[in-house]
Amino acid sequence: MQAAPASALSALADPPARLVDGATMDYLLIEAVNALRVSSAVASARARQIERDMVEAGLVPPPPPPAKQQNPRDSSSSTSGKVSGSADEDEGVRSRLEAIGIHVGGSFAERLCRDRPLFSDSLDVIKFVCKELWVSCWDKQVDNLRTNHRGVYVLQDHAFKPIARISSWEGRQEALKRAKLYVALPAGIIRGALSRIGFQGTVVPEITTLPQCTFQIKLPKNT
Repeated sequence: MQAAPASALSALADPPARLVDGATMDYLLIEAVNALRVSSAVASARARQIERDMVEAGLVPPPPPPAKQQNPRDSSSSTSGKVSGSADEDEGVRSRLEAIGIHVGGSFAERLCRDRPLFSDSLDVIKFVCKELWVSCWDKQVDNLRTNHRGVYVLQDHAFKPIARISSWEGRQEALKRAKLYVALPAGIIRGALSRIGFQGTVVPEITTLPQCTFQIKLPKNT
């Protein structure tokens, strides 16, 4: 049996890096949000149809009738059902985007931590997120890091790349509403990276002014 050349063995031990275009993540996030929004709407419509079929078959009692409007000119009350349904669908999209991000973040952490020693404490992990993970995913480091030294860390990016180009002709509030969907995947990436390293915590994104984004990370105190 002929021995494998040294170059082939070296390629197996240290495979070459495969690079993709820098805009790939932006395009992927745009398409993922659109696809999951449509999928969530289809799933919600299917669930409502199943519920109607079960009511007609007498398997479940009919839902209570909607409350009567006290003021017929109150436009907010007349659209409350639509707003509630839209909010539920957006929450479903956010949950699915975060789940995808958790998987992606875990893979990023494995690759970035391959040749690193174990982290000594939670502050070292947060510094790793602010520097190496942020650069790998969004081409820059975190602009500001604050902590209360009790397991709560606040990461602030003044020009967060996934929401840097978001705008809406309907106004600022609609743009902020859309941006909240686009930070669900990055929040999942951060949470997934922390989880793969061994630190279980919560990651809550907050947007007050575009394109600025703040992530609050809470880790257990004993870490």
